[in-house]
Amino acid sequence: MVSKTIDLLKKDLPVEQSSLVLSQDVKTGLVLVDVVNGFCTVGAGNLAPRQPDKQISDMVEESVRLAKLFCEKNWPVFAFLDSHHPDIPEPPYPSHCIIGTDEARLVPALHWLENEPSATLKCKDCIDGFLGSIEEDGSNLFVDWVKNNQIKAILVVGICTDICVLDFVCSTLSARNRQILTPLEDVIVYSSACATFDLPVHVAKDINGALAHPQDLMHHIGLYIAKGRGARVVSEVSFAVCVESDTDL
Repeated sequence: MVSKTIDLLKKDLPVEQSSLVLSQDVKTGLVLVDVVNGFCTVGAGNLAPRQPDKQISDMVEESVRLAKLFCEKNWPVFAFLDSHHPDIPEPPYPSHCIIGTDEARLVPALHWLENEPSATLKCKDCIDGFLGSIEEDGSNLFVDWVKNNQIKAILVVGICTDICVLDFVCSTLSARNRQILTPLEDVIVYSSACATFDLPVHVAKDINGALAHPQDLMHHIGLYIAKGRGARVVSEVSFAVCVESDTDL
């Protein structure tokens, strides 16, 4: 039933996706959204997958690949890490990614990013990373990252397609439109490196207050809304040959 619904949805609400070739001609930054244990590692917490999940594991693998390539070229990387205070809940979600726990750490395959000079890590205590980047003095770490690196395009990957990724993308697009993020021009969502969780209706009905969340359906909806807000959605990402040895960006 769900697969038929998804097929109908994709027919009536298509998401056109192109291929992206990155080159030194456009200063591009990579943004990783919440590729942390609490959302990606099996059994790591209340919101982690209960069993191996292909969409999530594929997202992690592709995010790691891109992060390595960006860092090899000394291109800027910004990573959000969902991190919450134990006494400040985030309804409607149960306790998750508490500061100082393994849940709030990057997945093991990305631990090296913590010591990478071209990477900026930001612990956020809310769904929207753009808002979560606001510092106590009123500055915004993400805005500063874009401006200091003179970034014209960001490539967004991570989890969840329809929640944290989508909220960040929408806020970033609004900020770009208001010229808060100059010189940023393009916000690009890489569909194959995004994922969301799976909570089928037959499982959700037995959980008090839970909403059904079929994975493939909500992933598609997240991409559709992001595109409708003005993001570019791509299905493939590669690097121009001429960039392979470049480390000046």
